[in-house]
Amino acid sequence: MSSSGGPALSVAGSRFPAWGFPVAVIAAFASIYFLPSPIDPEPFIFEKPPPALVGSLQVNKKLQSGQRIFTGQLKGPESFTVDDEGNLYTGTVDGKLWMISGDQLHFITQMGQNMPECGTPDYEPKCGRPHGVRIDRDGNLIVADSYFGLFKVSPRTGEKTLLLSSEQETNHLGRLLTYDPVTRTARTVLSGLYMANGITLSPHEDYILIAETSICRIIRYWVSGANAGETEVFVDNLPGYPDNIRLSDKGLYRVGISTARFPSFFSPFLDALGPYPFLKRFIAKVTPLSFYNIFLHKHGLFLEINDKGDIVESFHDPDGSITWTVSDVFEHNGKMYLGNTELPFLVVLQ
Repeated sequence: MSSSGGPALSVAGSRFPAWGFPVAVIAAFASIYFLPSPIDPEPFIFEKPPPALVGSLQVNKKLQSGQRIFTGQLKGPESFTVDDEGNLYTGTVDGKLWMISGDQLHFITQMGQNMPECGTPDYEPKCGRPHGVRIDRDGNLIVADSYFGLFKVSPRTGEKTLLLSSEQETNHLGRLLTYDPVTRTARTVLSGLYMANGITLSPHEDYILIAETSICRIIRYWVSGANAGETEVFVDNLPGYPDNIRLSDKGLYRVGISTARFPSFFSPFLDALGPYPFLKRFIAKVTPLSFYNIFLHKHGLFLEINDKGDIVESFHDPDGSITWTVSDVFEHNGKMYLGNTELPFLVVLQ
């Protein structure tokens, strides 16, 4: 008995009340609960299991004919664009913008602070993260940086012009925004999206496709015609989490799959967590986001989808020998450049 009259536990020669242990555990959980979380997900229930890998999804080794280039020089080259002279541009996870001219790599600018720690998740808010790059009619880069906003960047001088700050538009739910370069204002077109990510216009510019990455689907938003203003599911229950969407020379949409999601006896890890956002927030608080990787397939994959939303072909690297994540599939001069979110190389497929 303790001096207070209650039972006591002895641990390593010390004694404390038996009720002290559960109180300490509750206090620890409470302190974690009130910590800020780097993510703020919404609940979602996957109504179907992942699709079977048959037909157009049959596993193959088409990606294994690819070649890694700029190994150790580019970390996470995520999205691409090209100018009239054939120079390729990309942004990387360390906040840097690059130009690729032939087999030469040229640094353009740093979106945020240039620090030795850039390239790690904790320093993204300081270093920047250019997720999307496009070229405008004047030859300037239009860069969407997750932390700082929308920029115009001169590829020659590296000069950055802020067009729209993330502080004006940040929202925990995904949105589709339209930006007017004349008035320099933006308005929300769609809201309530799940991790809105890749985006592309149709060949006739009558609709926009948007990847909702966290729920493995692509939606279509009509911008003109009889269905203008309407939204519909374009393709659902994808075999992975879609990233960028690109229109190919064949009129097909190429969709990079950041992480594969395949059928098995157990539900995929992120599927199982879908209805429980508090668990996602808790895991993100106590472990680095890279912890998720141990539960995910290292299987490279991108898809080709027709204008009816049918998957007509898939390109696989089943053991990740060349790449195990594809963020973008950019076609240029008879080659396909495969982006990724964090790997230290760029993959080129002939």
